[in-house]
Amino acid sequence: MSHEGIRFVNAEQATREAATEQRLPVEAATPAKVRVHKTEGTGVEIDWKDGHRSEWSFAWLRNACPCATCHEEREQSGRKPGEAKPKAQALLPMYEAPVRPAEVTPMGKYAVKFKWTDGHESGIYSWEYLRRVCQCEACGGKG
Repeated sequence: MSHEGIRFVNAEQATREAATEQRLPVEAATPAKVRVHKTEGTGVEIDWKDGHRSEWSFAWLRNACPCATCHEEREQSGRKPGEAKPKAQALLPMYEAPVRPAEVTPMGKYAVKFKWTDGHESGIYSWEYLRRVCQCEACGGKG
């Protein structure tokens, strides 16, 4: 059995990492209203209980998939969540349909899960994760 890709940390290192990833206040990570514009193919909007509003395109969300495989691939390539993989240079680039969710499923009261048109479906987007990757100017995103 291969353990490639598994990272073992000692208790002290785990405590330090947990301290840097402080939990958000409950109101900041609790949605008041969630709109998934699946039919329009545009993206997701969340109004948070603390009055903040966040928006993401579906392409951005797919590139920010929080599953272990996508997270590890982004870390190895040095990409940030939401940043697309570089495209191979081709003389005549092939058209790729924009990725969209084929299905959207609420996961209890803590997250949403997408089954993407590219077949990927292992990422669970927790409300906390989505608030942490907010793209608005106030949160330090691209706006």
